Amino acid sequence: MANKKIAKNTICLWYDRNAQEAAEFYAKTFPDSSVDAIHHAPGDYPDGKKGDVLTVDFTVLGIPCVGLNGGPSFPHTEAFSFQVATDDQAETDRLWNAIVGNGGKESECGWCKDKWGLNWQITPRMLIEAVTDPDPAAAKRAFDAMMTMKKIDIAKIEAAWKGK
Repeated sequence: MANKKIAKNTICLWYDRNAQEAAEFYAKTFPDSSVDAIHHAPGDYPDGKKGDVLTVDFTVLGIPCVGLNGGPSFPHTEAFSFQVATDDQAETDRLWNAIVGNGGKESECGWCKDKWGLNWQITPRMLIEAVTDPDPAAAKRAFDAMMTMKKIDIAKIEAAWKGK
């Protein structure tokens, strides 16, 4: 049997029988992402049958993941999210719109949820810089502006940060 390289640390995400569909979406949406392997169950299990897709090995933004088709018992929550640092408004819009426009939902402060229930923070690098500014007044202005948003508007954050 061939020795395949297994990552030391892999994020395991529980899905309700749709891990392959989710992995394929992530692979086409995010750079440095791919579907790496699809594994079928060697026997029946509580939420599936022999031959069903059991796990999907995939990579999201360079992070190794495995999607487990475990059934409906454990839905995703905001306790776990991918935070994606974006470089500009175009990238922020593209990723946000891909997630929300593909059956996802908007949330607050740059967060959104994909149609499989996984949470994403689409976070412009400039926002992180602004809310961690050593000037507490500037950081608070940027933070307060962010708190009014769903998808982050970089121009509005920057204006608040600079006090304009």
